[in-house]
Amino acid sequence: MSTKEEMISSMRKFNRFYTGVIGLLDQHILDSNFSLSEVRVLYEIWHTEQCTAGKLIESLQLDGGYLSRMLKTFEQNNIVSRKQSPADGRTWFLQLTAKGKRLMQTLDQRSSEQIRQVLDPLPVHQQEEVTSSMRTIEQLLSGKKGISLNDLTFRNELQPGDVGYLIYLHGDIYAKETGYNLEFEAYVCKTFYDFLQNYDPAKDRVFIASWQQRIVGAVAILGHSSYLAQLRWLLVHPDMRGIGLGKKLVTDALAFCREKEYKQVYLLTTHQQTTAADIYLKAGFRKTDAHAQQMWGHQLSEERYDLELA
Repeated sequence: MSTKEEMISSMRKFNRFYTGVIGLLDQHILDSNFSLSEVRVLYEIWHTEQCTAGKLIESLQLDGGYLSRMLKTFEQNNIVSRKQSPADGRTWFLQLTAKGKRLMQTLDQRSSEQIRQVLDPLPVHQQEEVTSSMRTIEQLLSGKKGISLNDLTFRNELQPGDVGYLIYLHGDIYAKETGYNLEFEAYVCKTFYDFLQNYDPAKDRVFIASWQQRIVGAVAILGHSSYLAQLRWLLVHPDMRGIGLGKKLVTDALAFCREKEYKQVYLLTTHQQTTAADIYLKAGFRKTDAHAQQMWGHQLSEERYDLELA
């Protein structure tokens, strides 16, 4: 794991790199006579309804005097105009003039072309990786915590690479959160291997949740007979907990069981998985067995839960 100093150094290095990539070292940007700050202010005026100087100061963290001088120059050049609020004579709304709109449309096109030139040399999958990583950076550094189920994508067909990534997630998350050793990862590998050897979409189903092209949750149903199915590998990434993802995955999995007319569903877990157990109980499962067992570097209580669908 990186130290705080190493992380700071990495971020500073990235800042220097990306600043050079998009050309912000130039005094003026996008072949215009405007600085980055000036273009940023014009962009906010262009895209903010009933924009005021106060809103600009708050959203861009600008000095009031600096902004005032900037706006005065914009007005003198017929780029920005002010309109008094009909509801409050002390409030003045800022808006782009026709000249200002033409300017921003030109700069917007240049900006898109600049980014296109950065992305075009990369293969499509690398373009997706870059943009996905940028969305993640924005999400984390902006302090936005509002990820919901609506932000995720769901599918129930296996694709190449899915199982390998799910094995990785199990090994990584369980090692960090419960201290399971490599025996656990070997166990997960073997169970997935056995599953793939007999995988039949007509009786088996894997439910996968993704965010920005990365798997963040999954569960599977394995059909053992015409009446018996097993729920396996329920996993929710730590970043996605608390939004109801585990409940949705289990609900979708049981809906599939009913669709296939399975009569009974069971699952195996350990006493440590209390959050998952709560989901199972609320879905109608009941604990039917528990016995102590030494496995994965721990003394665990292996538990079985059953659900009658008939």
